[in-house]
Amino acid sequence: MRIIAGSLKGRRLRAPSWPGLRPTSDKLRETIFNILAPRLAGARVLDGYAGTGALGIEALSRGAAAVTFIERDRHAQALIEENLARCGITDGYVIIRARVEHALEELRDRPAADRFNIVLLDPPYAVAPDSVLAATGNIIADAAVVMLEHARKQPAPPTAGRLVRTREVIAGDSALAFYACQP
Repeated sequence: MRIIAGSLKGRRLRAPSWPGLRPTSDKLRETIFNILAPRLAGARVLDGYAGTGALGIEALSRGAAAVTFIERDRHAQALIEENLARCGITDGYVIIRARVEHALEELRDRPAADRFNIVLLDPPYAVAPDSVLAATGNIIADAAVVMLEHARKQPAPPTAGRLVRTREVIAGDSALAFYACQP
């Protein structure tokens, strides 16, 4: 695993050494960030189900102002910290150790100026994303985008709370669904 582009291009990230964590492939990350490229400069990004931290670190490499990582597993949280250190990143991030649903509830009361511009969700494919997507609508800025990585065989919901799916990209066994706030 490596950082694909930006100021940290080529830096190697450590992959998990235990089962149960499915990092987003380099190719799929490249697709995600090619789509999000115009929105990254100065963005406040949330990396939910952060795992290795690769999505959030890629966002920082490409110009995001700040990333909030949410990861409940303490081993994965340590892996995120290690990967940030490998890249020389010492600030511009927060790691929240909690279930995504609980963290989203706590983040709900942020002032409008601190809401997220980009949310990256990569839950385990067996998890139904509807309630997390709906809760995400409460923590984002009006012009934000939410990306959900999911199994191709399990379609993403067309709407969730105040979010509406605007685009879907199929990539092998995975799919990427992009959401925006309903007008």
